[in-house]
Amino acid sequence: MASFNDILASHPKVLIDFSAEWCGPCKALAPILHQLKENLGEEVKIVKIDVDRNPELAAQYQIQGVPTMILFKEGRQVWRQSGVLPKSQLEQVVRSH
Repeated sequence: MASFNDILASHPKVLIDFSAEWCGPCKALAPILHQLKENLGEEVKIVKIDVDRNPELAAQYQIQGVPTMILFKEGRQVWRQSGVLPKSQLEQVVRSH
């Protein structure tokens, strides 16, 4: 399995979705992220990370609530948001970086 740093290095823009199986809003976000990927294609890599299975990573990025999305550009954090956002707003965020 690829390490987190390998994932960040694998693509210029990586959107990390910190989520959990038990989280209702996370389930609502899933189809939005799927549509976002369809719209943006290769412009962004979207990765879902379960905070219960990756507690060290959640602690490292100080994830207090789920869903929390963090956009990395060339390995650097450039944007962060907790909660569900509409696809249009997410798309605007990714395109603006």
